[in-house]
Amino acid sequence: MSQKTEGQIQLPAGCTMRPASMEDVEIAVELMNICATHLTGAPDITINALRAEWESPDFDLGLSTRVVFDGDGRLIGYIEVWDTAPIPVTPWVWGRVHPEFEGQGIGTALLTWAEERARKAIARVPQEAKVAMRCSTLSTHEPTHHLLQSRDMMLVRHYWRMVIDLDSSPITPVWPEGIQVVTYAETGDLMAVFRAIHDAFRDHWGFVEQPEEEQFKHFQHWVETDEEFDPTLWFLAMDGDEIAGASLCRPRSYDDPDMGWVSNLGVRRAWRRQGLALALLHHSFAVLQQHGRLRVGLGVDAASLTGATKLYEKAGMHVARQSDAYEKVLRAGHDLGRSDLDH
Repeated sequence: MSQKTEGQIQLPAGCTMRPASMEDVEIAVELMNICATHLTGAPDITINALRAEWESPDFDLGLSTRVVFDGDGRLIGYIEVWDTAPIPVTPWVWGRVHPEFEGQGIGTALLTWAEERARKAIARVPQEAKVAMRCSTLSTHEPTHHLLQSRDMMLVRHYWRMVIDLDSSPITPVWPEGIQVVTYAETGDLMAVFRAIHDAFRDHWGFVEQPEEEQFKHFQHWVETDEEFDPTLWFLAMDGDEIAGASLCRPRSYDDPDMGWVSNLGVRRAWRRQGLALALLHHSFAVLQQHGRLRVGLGVDAASLTGATKLYEKAGMHVARQSDAYEKVLRAGHDLGRSDLDH
């Protein structure tokens, strides 16, 4: 037996669905960490981190989230749709279903709603452009793979978490001639850091140019709401007055207090092939080890257009986890995202 909500969306009998509200943040974090522990063995989000996400510029909690409760009022499902980019060609979907309630149609109901919500982004994208809903799942979680495939989503990419164990003396960085490393604490120019990282990430798969003002406000929000932001762990490789590359680190990852985290590592085109990225990595490892971290991790596109995975392997990192990205084309057309380095 089932009941219909929001059009033709079906839920198990007794279950209800509604938008999330700020009052739900604690129970949402509880659900997310139950799911994370089930999937990877550790919780991976805090109340402050989720609240910061929900308060992101242009993110409408009422329009872009849904929560599902069972008949006893227990939160058992959550989903969100991110289409906050000015040109939202790839609305991003992220969701969770309580492990005890998998296989009961809750994920299907949430994903059905998410697709309907993602389609609203089409009106904000140039008519000739392709629009595709994307989401990802841990490579080892078969129920989610089956769910995504049942919704006609296609596997398009793999992403790796790579890790290095800091169990030996750090390697001294070898900096290219003319490069000096400073920290953001010494410069304080957030726009300059944003522009350097943005420039470096132009060569990432799927990159779509967006208005700078809109992108910067999201970057600024990310910095200002990170409860563990440490400006001394943002390493900037300077060539005179220009930032040639940067390694933006956090003192620890959300799911492992002993692991430092490289949130962003990028080198701009004019300074590549000189060993700068490797030097930034070695410098980051050494400083994070001084902070008492036992290992360092980062996330990377497994088919990185710039060959980042080879660099990380050279630095001594190994693949610890894989996520698989899926997409469903909502409207066919010209792909605005970067697919190669030829231009």
